[in-house]
Amino acid sequence: MLRGCTAAYLPCTPGRGGNSREKVFAISPGLSTFLPPMPKPIARSKTKKAVAKRFKITGTGKILRAHASRRHLLASKSGKRKRHLAKSALVHKTDAARIIKNLPYSH
Repeated sequence: MLRGCTAAYLPCTPGRGGNSREKVFAISPGLSTFLPPMPKPIARSKTKKAVAKRFKITGTGKILRAHASRRHLLASKSGKRKRHLAKSALVHKTDAARIIKNLPYSH
């Protein structure tokens, strides 16, 4: 089998300056049929999983994020400060467009 050819499309036709997707399909020895070029796949947006884990979109379209400074060195922080850091915060509107772009199916 030639390099770059799939099992369904055997063997690749030599380059004639046409569409590179044009292949010859072998039905039986000595018999072959010409198939039209395969259609191009539809481009799809993918969700950035790193962004999906860090942000949540509310029902009204606002974006929530977690506060920083709540991972370590907690003994020096007061209980009130740690309680307030545990709550979610809103993402600023200037950063919202970038996050929405990476979460195409969330809104």
